[in-house]
Amino acid sequence: MRLRSMPISARFGLAGILLIALCAIFAPLIAPYSESAVVGEVWAPMGGDFILGTDNLGRDLLSRLIYGARATLFVALAATLLSFSIGMILSFTAVVSGGIVDQVLSRLNDLLMSIPALILALIVLAVLPQNIWVLIVVMAAIDSTRVYRIGRAVALDVSVMDYVEAAWLRGEGKLWIIFREILPNTLAPLLGEFGLRFAFSILFLSTLSFLGLGIQPPVADWGGMVKDNKEGIIFGVSAALAPGAAIAFLVICVNLVVDWLINATASLKGARGDA
Repeated sequence: MRLRSMPISARFGLAGILLIALCAIFAPLIAPYSESAVVGEVWAPMGGDFILGTDNLGRDLLSRLIYGARATLFVALAATLLSFSIGMILSFTAVVSGGIVDQVLSRLNDLLMSIPALILALIVLAVLPQNIWVLIVVMAAIDSTRVYRIGRAVALDVSVMDYVEAAWLRGEGKLWIIFREILPNTLAPLLGEFGLRFAFSILFLSTLSFLGLGIQPPVADWGGMVKDNKEGIIFGVSAALAPGAAIAFLVICVNLVVDWLINATASLKGARGDA
């Protein structure tokens, strides 16, 4: 898998992700105004001092869009990393343990997956304190059920291979089997799945923010910006379209890179660690 062989679509996606990441990292230096400063009239048109106009409170839309990249990327990425950690550990543990452990974990996972993710998130977030860390944990816990399913599927395929059987016969422990035999040989499909779950987390976070249970004001995030300015569409104000376009742009860029990763690793069998 070489960057030189990356197709144009994947290069475009990677460039878009890097652009948004740079905006998130250097937001205080790039943004013309602070994210909560009221600097003009309500829903001022584009042009002049405000490239994208202002929002429903008179805040600079471009500045909030740049600051919103920080919150959106951080929460989505943190939730994805945590969900993968939980899902992979539990799924690999279920596979190497088998028996009652596998049955209990799998049936609990099926039970949670039977509840629509959005409904479950809304119920839990309505009860718990509303802050970023609670939001990350709830998103990760819900998404880990999907990660568990794919992790268990790929681990089952690897667990019957000869080198895994040889490791069991040598007397290796479960941790060795998980981290030295199964994990290295499942990285290829899991890498593509990570990108897909990251894109899902971006959309899920934006949905929660739009419904008022995601990132809370005055912190800017793209889903909340769509919610704040949606009434302007009735009056022909495009303030809600910019954050909506940013969400779509980021998800498309992630999917373009993920498609390339999946195609590039489809023929790989993983880099098995030395026993």
